[in-house]
Amino acid sequence: MDKGTLEGKVAIVTGAGSDIGMGRIMALALVNAGARVTMMDVDEDSVEQTANDARELGGDDSVHVVIGDVSSPDDAERCVRETIDRMGGLHVLVNNAGISLTSGGLSGSPQQPFWDLTPEAWNRMMAVNLTGPFLLARAAVRHMMEQRWGRIIGVTTSLDTMYRAYGVPYGQTKAGHEAFIAAIAQELEETGVTANVLVPGGAANTNLFPADTDRDRTKLVQPEVMRAPIVWLASEASDGYNGMRFIGARWDEEVPLAQRIEASMAPAAWPQLGRQAIQAD
Repeated sequence: MDKGTLEGKVAIVTGAGSDIGMGRIMALALVNAGARVTMMDVDEDSVEQTANDARELGGDDSVHVVIGDVSSPDDAERCVRETIDRMGGLHVLVNNAGISLTSGGLSGSPQQPFWDLTPEAWNRMMAVNLTGPFLLARAAVRHMMEQRWGRIIGVTTSLDTMYRAYGVPYGQTKAGHEAFIAAIAQELEETGVTANVLVPGGAANTNLFPADTDRDRTKLVQPEVMRAPIVWLASEASDGYNGMRFIGARWDEEVPLAQRIEASMAPAAWPQLGRQAIQAD
């Protein structure tokens, strides 16, 4: 999309600091499209590097950095408050921050069975990957509703990853995040605020894989597939799309927009399964 597509928009991207990550790619894409972006991360060194790269694209006032933990209610509120105060508003929230058993200070194995998982690791991953998106969305949504326009974008994972063996509890945190998006999208109907999901479309080349992984990183989905769809989702061009999931690897900038949307979009979560609960008369 055009460089000025997001002129006048202010965004928050959580988990923006990784040198190999989707947060970094999306934050830079938003700045390049004209948005001013708050970058939130717990790692000061890496997020400052992303911020410096963003300033090269958008100027010194295009970025605000918040060092904070998305699982902290105080940090979530502070991030939103500082963004509105220092950047002059808030229009887009990208809930991207996440950890796995081999990142975020946790210790574990990609093939670890659930019975070897510690309660501490379960709780920490739930706090970052699931509670974090709730806290940021809760802190941001009233402002968005008051201005009658906003975007809440959740980065989850492929549906089969949500129930993959030896993927506990990463898959379950992402399933919860996606169900959260599907639910709040319904609550936000007619408010001018939308909630959608964006995923890469497969195992992605990010720091969720350890540096010494035996996976061939060239065969993983590259984080760059998030660049174009995040700009479109954050823009006014996506008005009317709510409660949907978009797959970055299927978003082809070489075809017309309608074809990109058709190829990459499906309902968020699992409404295609229909209503399962017994309905009272």
